[in-house]
Amino acid sequence: MKNKPKILISACLLGENCKYNGGNNADAICVGKLAKLRQIYELIAVCPEYLGGLTTPREPAEICSNGRVLTKFSGRDVTREFLLGARICADIASKNGCKIAILKERSPSCGSGGIYDGSFTGRLVSGDGLTAAALKNLGVRIVGESALAELNLEKEAQNGQMDKR
Repeated sequence: MKNKPKILISACLLGENCKYNGGNNADAICVGKLAKLRQIYELIAVCPEYLGGLTTPREPAEICSNGRVLTKFSGRDVTREFLLGARICADIASKNGCKIAILKERSPSCGSGGIYDGSFTGRLVSGDGLTAAALKNLGVRIVGESALAELNLEKEAQNGQMDKR
């Protein structure tokens, strides 16, 4: 069997308990779609926040208007950890030839196109999490969990074109 193309994926979407509150972001719909993707792709699980040195559980954090990543209760600046995790994920994507990353939407690490605004009120603003931005700079296509189905369709339409990249 030929080597499968590789996709970077937020570990929390695969059911790993690495979310800030100690849980994960897997749900029945996501799990079903990921099972189909596993038949086509090799999924490489990453948690940028864990890779950057933060513990699980941890205080929730958001990117503030000044670009710093601060925690909700103590106001601790965790930008350094978020940037380190982003760099490590970018290195993993590069080393594995990942052209696509499936990342947790709205996350200060993984969100793409929309993230929480730093007020911890659930308000969304346009923008990218630090890992999503780092991966985009490498040319990696970011897909949120709500758009997983398009990857199946894309792969079927390509008839193996990703294998040739």
